[in-house]
Amino acid sequence: QAAAYAELAVVPADEIAPKPKRADHTWAGALPLAGLTAWQGLVRHGALQSGQRVLVHAGAGGVGHLAVQIAKARGAYVVATTSPGKLDFVRKLGADEVIDYTKGDFTSQISDIDLVLEPLGGDHADRSLKVLKPGGVLVSLLNVNDATRADASSRDIRLERMSVVPDREGLLELAGLIDAQKLAVHVARTFPL
Repeated sequence: QAAAYAELAVVPADEIAPKPKRADHTWAGALPLAGLTAWQGLVRHGALQSGQRVLVHAGAGGVGHLAVQIAKARGAYVVATTSPGKLDFVRKLGADEVIDYTKGDFTSQISDIDLVLEPLGGDHADRSLKVLKPGGVLVSLLNVNDATRADASSRDIRLERMSVVPDREGLLELAGLIDAQKLAVHVARTFPL
């Protein structure tokens, strides 16, 4: 059963982790899906290394705001795209460069990127190839067309299409980042049950 609206549930032990000590229940509830998506995209699929240049699209979004912080905590130089009203928010998350996507194409503003986390779809994957250096990695949360795959291959870029899966190791690292005050979950609003 995929339902989770219950006081108790039976879950395989390798799919869960204790709540971070510094997280309230709102943060703890918001963290797993978005946090694991960001962590798996950067770490498992992207093989993120300290010192790499990382581009996070939608840096103020649910996945993006966590990806910015995770990449910074792992020693990356982080570039993020966002809307004009969220530039300061993304800077405060730790992004080294923030690009207002309404002020021109990001491909003319950055280059030499090692890893792109792309949650948007459309032509973002194709355009992201232009900023990646050879040997770079494009991690997309959505399907990528065959032409983009062929272009990636011709540029010596590894293209990874990912879907998040339950992951105790990832949850434990995320909890550690929260407890070390290197990761904060931003919840826009809550609703009564």
